Amino acid sequence: MFELTTEEFKNLKSQIATSSWGGRRSLPNVFTEYGVLMLSSVLNSDRAIKVNIQIIKVFTKMREMLTTHKEILLKLEQLIKNDTEQDKKIMLIFEYLKQFEETKKQQFEQENRILIGYKPPLGESSELRR
Repeated sequence: MFELTTEEFKNLKSQIATSSWGGRRSLPNVFTEYGVLMLSSVLNSDRAIKVNIQIIKVFTKMREMLTTHKEILLKLEQLIKNDTEQDKKIMLIFEYLKQFEETKKQQFEQENRILIGYKPPLGESSELRR
């Protein structure tokens, strides 16, 4: 058993939607899973045993949920990492396309520029003009 910190208690209150006025004046004591197991071995009444069995079931369910959430969080983290890597690859492709477009534009401008200087007579081949 241990006492919750102020931060833990505020988090607990927000999760179970207790009112901010009235109620507890001191931080609550809570049981660990092992504390509940020890408590259940000490108490003898039928009601106490049933309550402790329920508490153990809750702890077990919480552990399963945490394990499941952990797996989901790990998968989500991997998806985000993969998504980031895909974003980088897509940005690289766009950069290559941009460079390709610039090269094509320069090539087009080079081929279609106005020639200056000596202009051969009209009868000569167009290859000599260039």
